Amino acid sequence: MKLLATLATAMTTFAAPALACGPDTDCKLADRTYRIAMPSGHNGKTPVGAIVFSHGYKGSAAGLMRNRNLRRAVSDMGLAFIALKSKEDDWVLPNSPRHMDSDGAEEFAYVDAVIADATKRHPIDTQRMVAAGFSAGGMMTWNLACARSDLFAGFVPISGTFWQAPPKTCTGPVANIIHIHGDSDPTVPLNGRRILNTRQGKVADAMDMYSAYGGFQPIQPSKTKRLSCKNSRNQDDDLLSFCLFEGGHSFRSEYLRFAWEAFAKAGRL
Repeated sequence: MKLLATLATAMTTFAAPALACGPDTDCKLADRTYRIAMPSGHNGKTPVGAIVFSHGYKGSAAGLMRNRNLRRAVSDMGLAFIALKSKEDDWVLPNSPRHMDSDGAEEFAYVDAVIADATKRHPIDTQRMVAAGFSAGGMMTWNLACARSDLFAGFVPISGTFWQAPPKTCTGPVANIIHIHGDSDPTVPLNGRRILNTRQGKVADAMDMYSAYGGFQPIQPSKTKRLSCKNSRNQDDDLLSFCLFEGGHSFRSEYLRFAWEAFAKAGRL
């Protein structure tokens, strides 16, 4: 009921006429847009899960859709790919360089509206949606995990964290989160760096805050060909993982499959 109420409010705030849109054409809300690609060969009727992806600084939904490897990977998973678009060059998040006083509410309402609109246009299974993002989009994803945990089954922030420091606490039910980061990232270093009048936060601080919020305890670490993960679970069997790869500020579409399968194995999808 909480999800339905949230989406109804979002549609009231952002609603626009339902016009044709997709991977090559913007889906228009009142003053924002997004794009969506259904899995290849979809019959238009069967409900499917979705990856809701936030782009990096100066990125775009159109740019995400032009990433053929990313599109193909999500389609091969049988999922819809929903590409978000910031209003200007970057997301309006707390403590970000040009939005120090923001509480993130504008972006949270936008995501509410996107989900409401996308599920009106297409058969999206709202119980099987994962939010993900790279770089600044990873920062967006962390903020969504903290403020909109009830909208998604899991969150995959990649190479991005909170600005300055994580909030003291979050709201809503405890989320399932897999944070992925390069061990030598110079753009968003694990220990952060100063940018203009603010600085990127430390990834460890975000992980520590959320571990305390969710009551997580360490379990057996795991490793794949490219990722080395420190894993935690809580009494409700929620999952919190911190996965490092060798390298800098980069992203592989296979990380989404890895995370999706981990959430599914944990019973969250």
